[in-house]
Amino acid sequence: MAAFKHLLSQTRRRFFSDPPLPSYLFRRAFSSEPDPNSRNPLPIQPVSYPSKPKPDLSHETLSESTSEQQTSPLDETWSWTRDEMRYMKDSSDPIAPVSYPNRVAPLPEDRTGVEEEMNEELERERRRIDEDKWRGIRERGVLRYGKEKEEANLPFPRMIKVENNDQNSKKKKTKVVYDLKEAIRLVKASTRVTFDETLEAHVKMTPDLKRTDLKLNGFVRFPHGFGKTYRVAVFAEGTAADEARDAGADVVGGPELVEDILTGQLKVDFDKCIATTSMMAHVKKLSKILKQLMPDPKKKTVTNDMSPTVKEAKQQGVLFKKDKTAIVHVGVGKVSFTEDALRENLGAFVNALLLAKPAGLKKSSKYAGYVDSFHICSTMGQSFPITIQSLSMAADRYSRLQQLRA
Repeated sequence: MAAFKHLLSQTRRRFFSDPPLPSYLFRRAFSSEPDPNSRNPLPIQPVSYPSKPKPDLSHETLSESTSEQQTSPLDETWSWTRDEMRYMKDSSDPIAPVSYPNRVAPLPEDRTGVEEEMNEELERERRRIDEDKWRGIRERGVLRYGKEKEEANLPFPRMIKVENNDQNSKKKKTKVVYDLKEAIRLVKASTRVTFDETLEAHVKMTPDLKRTDLKLNGFVRFPHGFGKTYRVAVFAEGTAADEARDAGADVVGGPELVEDILTGQLKVDFDKCIATTSMMAHVKKLSKILKQLMPDPKKKTVTNDMSPTVKEAKQQGVLFKKDKTAIVHVGVGKVSFTEDALRENLGAFVNALLLAKPAGLKKSSKYAGYVDSFHICSTMGQSFPITIQSLSMAADRYSRLQQLRA
């Protein structure tokens, strides 16, 4: 039908646009009769299709389906369609309705028993794993040494506190403090080297002296010497230079001496330097070379009175001062000195240490709050602590001897 309509529309369009066709052609186109001039006319045969048979639903089937619809719990949601009814009719096995019991979520108190059972099961599993682990370790240890495999029930490991005898002995060991005479005797007996060692004193001062504003500097002249010959250099001109030579100075000179040291012609092999006030302008050039030997008014090495200053410098004395940790280190003589000589030198050092006590140090008596500990030792030997009482007696003895000599 659609093709016929399309053909009709095309024909109508050509009818109005093209010139009119002859009437006989128009009549032949729309005629169902065969063309007499055609040789083989095609016969047209009618075609018919059988109609689709309608399903015959009996009254009993309809009544059963309607009864099932009435008894079904799904009746509230939908009704049976015609196709569903046909499917139910053709199926051989009847479909029975299915119902499930109502499920209720368990409460927290209902889970206590289940959790306990799970915990017990996990604990049993953990013990089994531990037993298998220890059994494997024991088997590997037995097989490693070539022994027969044996089943051994080892106890559960536990921590055992082991006491260290060395540490306990150190804790129980009390610190021994020696008398001055006994300590000197022990130092002389503990020497094991071939050269003549120096007897050293190491004084640990109070922690308050770690402050930078508290200065501790001093000079001690030992009555029995230090066991060393000091070389003294004097920077002076004119009469001051003559006085220094007469007092026993080893090196004396003016600006020419400064130039010789700067150029390296003169080696700095002296122990003390003294200069006049007029020569300090030239001596300042040697600050990087002389370093600690640089003349300083605080050390009383810058003066115009040469004779007594040089004589004092030639005498065997030592400068001392505290370090950053508030400890004073000084040598008091050679180990080859006699015990009495070393004891008197130590007494002189303790007396000078008391005289150099800073004025700003508070809450301190003569020794308490000022000196914490005092040790003596040789250059390569062991140190021995000394009692403060024996040191005080040595310092008092030295001061009395100085008064008698004066």
